[in-house]
Amino acid sequence: MHVETAASYIHSHAFLGDSHDAHERRTRWVVALTAAMMLVEIVAGWITGSMALLADGMHMATHAGALGVAAMAYAFARRHAHDRRFVFGTGKVGDLAGFASALVLAMIAFGIGIESFWRLLTPKTVAYTEALWIAGLGLVVNLVSAWLLAGGHHDHHGHDHHHDHEHGGHHDNNLRSAYFHVLADALTSVLAIAALLAGRFLGWAWMDAAIGIVGATVIARWSWGLLRDTGAVLVDASLNPGLEAEIRAAIEDGDARVTDLHVWRVGPGRYASIVSLIAADPLSPSAYADRITVHEELVHVTVEPHRCEGHHAPRLRAA
Repeated sequence: MHVETAASYIHSHAFLGDSHDAHERRTRWVVALTAAMMLVEIVAGWITGSMALLADGMHMATHAGALGVAAMAYAFARRHAHDRRFVFGTGKVGDLAGFASALVLAMIAFGIGIESFWRLLTPKTVAYTEALWIAGLGLVVNLVSAWLLAGGHHDHHGHDHHHDHEHGGHHDNNLRSAYFHVLADALTSVLAIAALLAGRFLGWAWMDAAIGIVGATVIARWSWGLLRDTGAVLVDASLNPGLEAEIRAAIEDGDARVTDLHVWRVGPGRYASIVSLIAADPLSPSAYADRITVHEELVHVTVEPHRCEGHHAPRLRAA
């Protein structure tokens, strides 16, 4: 007779993304590039008097900090992936870092917008030629950084499951926040170059500040989207109606009816679920769990079957 031990039912709660280590390495490289270019742009912006260039450098400084947080979040999640203090693992650490980064993006947008507005009212002399060289170098660094992060960002999209109907369900929001920070840097670099060219060749000194306001508006929009998506994950919002519908369809095959269903994200592309059901003659919890776990993104499932005649069946767990 085969006897199963309790250990055979114990499973891991390490719900990290499929490319966690690769994303961590990419993010570290981008942090180093961003920090180096940050110093160059701030010094050059101060010397040349370019608001667009100085704003780009300060913007990059806050991004360097936010990207550093993203890199630390990857390291923390990896080191504590099996720490039992984290009940459902450390898969949400990246979402927490992404939320913090989104707040930084919002503050950046506000700061650039205010400073650019004041520069519209009180224009200053800009050393256009020198500023253009530095802004061009900044754009190159930003494009290289975006390329590094885009590999993991788009590869991750390629593994999306067909019933991912929610916002950010399979996204690694930590990588996504880093990617948005780099895109924001690239945007401000492009806008800075456009403003400097307009000032240098057309005499439109006001463009330097006006472009700053445009950049601030775009960055604020990105920030809001990231805040919305990461915040929803952190508060365990129900984000995947397609997966919920498939769970109901799998359970309600016969006389069973789902009375309570909870599905929430515990990591990039990883979900946990609690299902309560009633049936005249309920199957074992493991039988219902087997129907549900054909969906590979469901990594932690609890099933509570009850008899509908009013008898209270004991609450059993199946993972």
